[in-house]
Amino acid sequence: MIRHIVLIKFRREVDDAAITALFTELRAIQSQLPGILSITSGRSESPEKMERGHKHGFVADFTDWEALQAYQDHPDHQRLGAKLVAAAVGGKDGILCFDLPV
Repeated sequence: MIRHIVLIKFRREVDDAAITALFTELRAIQSQLPGILSITSGRSESPEKMERGHKHGFVADFTDWEALQAYQDHPDHQRLGAKLVAAAVGGKDGILCFDLPV
């Protein structure tokens, strides 16, 4: 299984409703691709307070690397990715991605 972890530093003017809509759009992709096991998204509740501005994020679990690649290549992911980049502080600089085989 591959765990795809994405942390986002949203611009101040991106409100909670817009963030919720982005994460709803993300979860809709799950029903289109069989290799996605789960998607969980939301705001950090960490008591450590070490987010360094990355207060929102999501975790998507995939069956294998091929399923992750199919997700990354999917046109809905491409559109959503562009929206996330536009909503993040500094564009791509406001997003961290980490893929972990588990």
